[in-house]
Amino acid sequence: MGPEGPSVRNFIMNFVQKELGNFLHKNGQTADILLKRIQESERERKAISGIQKLAKQRAKKVSLHNKKLRDCRIHYNTTHELKENSSIFITEGDSASGSITKSRDVTTQAVFSLRGKPLNSYGLTKKIVYENEEFNLLQAALNIEEGIDELRYNKVIISTDADVDGMHIRLLLITFFLQFFPELIKKGHLYILQTPLFRVRNKKKTMYCYSEQERDAAVKVLGTSTEITRFKGLGEISPDEFKNFIGEDIRLDSVILNKNESVADMLEFYMGKNTPDRQDFIIEHLHVEKDEVY
Repeated sequence: MGPEGPSVRNFIMNFVQKELGNFLHKNGQTADILLKRIQESERERKAISGIQKLAKQRAKKVSLHNKKLRDCRIHYNTTHELKENSSIFITEGDSASGSITKSRDVTTQAVFSLRGKPLNSYGLTKKIVYENEEFNLLQAALNIEEGIDELRYNKVIISTDADVDGMHIRLLLITFFLQFFPELIKKGHLYILQTPLFRVRNKKKTMYCYSEQERDAAVKVLGTSTEITRFKGLGEISPDEFKNFIGEDIRLDSVILNKNESVADMLEFYMGKNTPDRQDFIIEHLHVEKDEVY
């Protein structure tokens, strides 16, 4: 009879250790890379362990009185029949979050308000997620510290102004998720909210336009005696109007990470040592996939 139970496991472990040792001995460059990664992981683990407990206590303490989060009633990590509709809007500034908060469906739509531009997390370790209060609270709101298995919202929607500053905030948030929670993007949970740039109306009809082309088409439909309003930011759209843009006709762009794309390469491309002109180009041409179905 052959070896059974622990004897089999010990035999396999000894065999693997021997073969792995031989492989690393013959492939010094691979061994150095593996050692470096192990050492980096160990340093990060030690750095995080000192502040993780304090950060968890702080997040738990403020969760009941977190002014940044306006929660909804139904969450994705439940068995509720509407859990697929659960979403959270990440906004910047009180005016934008105020409009969305007043317009949202409190059953399935939550709002998290940022305080200005978030920190550029490119190249930083996960320690910063616990040290930076805003990142720590966002992580706690999404419930993704231990992975995305218990993600609280099916759709995580970045909701910023459609100007240079708003695009930069989008880029910084995408960098944050790519750096620390790439599975959120790989599993298709991250979106960009599209809101109209123009309102074109006459005495009988109002049309909302998401581009200059749509604006010009609307003018042709409504005639030359029309009133054209250019929205400079989300805060300029009244709550009564905003509810039209986050309901059944919501326009969302999916942030896509292709299977053959390296997270490290993407971060280097988007947030590496680029000239300001190149970063402006990246912000302007930030790649997302159109998805107009809520």
